[in-house]
Amino acid sequence: MYSHIVYFPAYLSHLPASNQVITGAYGLQDKNFWMFIHPPAIVFTITSLVLNWKLKARRKFILIAAGIYALAILFTAVYFLPELVSFAGTNSTTDINRAELFERGQAWQHRSWMRGTFLFFGFIMLLIALEKKENTKGQSPF
Repeated sequence: MYSHIVYFPAYLSHLPASNQVITGAYGLQDKNFWMFIHPPAIVFTITSLVLNWKLKARRKFILIAAGIYALAILFTAVYFLPELVSFAGTNSTTDINRAELFERGQAWQHRSWMRGTFLFFGFIMLLIALEKKENTKGQSPF
């Protein structure tokens, strides 16, 4: 959310001049953060699915959350990252239309907010799974 409130509006509203935000001497390199966050998130999601497999109610919600996360990563790889790389590749010497860049940047931000909302729904599914205590035999699932 921080990036969407502080970073992206300033960056994507003034391309290509605002590329200094990421390409300058002290440019932001948030890919390191995301490369650190996603592997543990994937491992923990798979682990929670394995540990809760016997609880059908939990399993269902964890599977929904995992599916949402997988779709978000897929769309990120197919659209969001390539578009950010494209934005980063623009400079003031290219013949690209600033109005077109602004429209693309605004569309990217709007779609990214939709992606975030979609991921938030996945988080809610995990909270619902956590609340489920169903056990068919009355025994611990572990």
